Parts: sequence; structure tokens; C-alpha cells
Amino acid sequence: MPNTSSALTLADWRSRLSSLYEVVRSCADPAEGHRHWREGRADLFATHPQSPTAGVPQLRVNGVDYWPYDPTLRFTLEIEPAEVDERDVDGGDDGSVTLRRIGLVRLPEPVGGSLDVWWLHQYGGGIFVPMRDGTAGDGSYGAGRYLLDTAKGAWLGGDDRHLVLDLNFAYHPSCRYDDRWRCPLAPAGNTIEARVEAGERL
Repeated sequence: MPNTSSALTLADWRSRLSSLYEVVRSCADPAEGHRHWREGRADLFATHPQSPTAGVPQLRVNGVDYWPYDPTLRFTLEIEPAEVDERDVDGGDDGSVTLRRIGLVRLPEPVGGSLDVWWLHQYGGGIFVPMRDGTAGDGSYGAGRYLLDTAKGAWLGGDDRHLVLDLNFAYHPSCRYDDRWRCPLAPAGNTIEARVEAGERL
């Protein structure tokens, strides 16, 4: 259980992330939204007490690296049915995190493959889409990256049947920077062969 100070700063961190994605969604040009996202994350990483890079001074000063924005990697995808799968994963101090598969999306070529769409039972619920692609361990974190985690504010839009997935917004989980975090990682159904050279990189 966090103390009062850390609880308040964590609430502020999540609020700021949600506000950042709100700005991103308001941008008519996705590339401009991506620029705001990168700048907002750089500021949070450099200054916020809840930053996962708090213990990595060079990243607080220099920021994290990204591949250039690629507009061909932004998709609006229909969520297709998938067999129900439910699993508990270690969430560290937050306890176990329960994931329930609610469907899948198919990525167009040249990316190809599919990604499972999960519902998080924790935090009042939320959509979670991790991805482990061909850059894992060779350009990005070996355990994968996140595309959406709506419980933490990461949401690019959609409706009752579709998700907006922009692979340029792939980002590393906090555990990539600090092993005090325990992050749900990409299951087999969220692994694709293609190298997605977009989003946050090592």
C-alpha cells in the first residue's frame, strides 16, 4: 500500500497521462498528436516523481528514443470474436492482475498477424493491448511493448466494434526501466513476427 505522498503523486501521474491522450485525440493530424505525445512523455519522464526513469538519470536528462512517425501504421480495426481466455499475472505491489480476452484484431499487411484484446479486471476495468514484435530484444524491450492500456489513460479512440491502433504509439512498460515494477507482458496471442519499427525503442 503506497503512503499518502506516493498515492497522490501516482494519482497525478495517471491524470496527466489521461490528459496527454486527450490532447492526442483532439489533433486532426495523427503525426501532430504523436509529437505532442512524445513531448508530454519526455516532460513527465524528466520531472515527475512517479516516472519509471526516476532511477535512470541519463534517461531523465536525455529522454527515451523513438522511431520516426510512420502514417501507414495507423489502423482502425474491427474487434473479432475470440475464445475466452482468463489469466492472472503478477502485478507486484498491486497484487495479481486478471486479464480476460474479449476478442482480437487483425493487422493489415505488411505487418500482418493478429493481436488479442484483453479486459483488465483491476482499476475498475480497462482495455489492454500489448505487443511483442520482431524488434523485441533487437530494437525494443525483449518482453514487448504496450499499445493500449485504458486503465492508465492510453486510449486513441474507437467505438463499440472497433479500436484505433497506431503502432507509432507503442511504448515500453515501466518494468523496462525499473525492476520494482511488475508489468503484464505480451502473451503468445500478442506476438507478431514483423519488425514494427515504430514507437518507443531502445
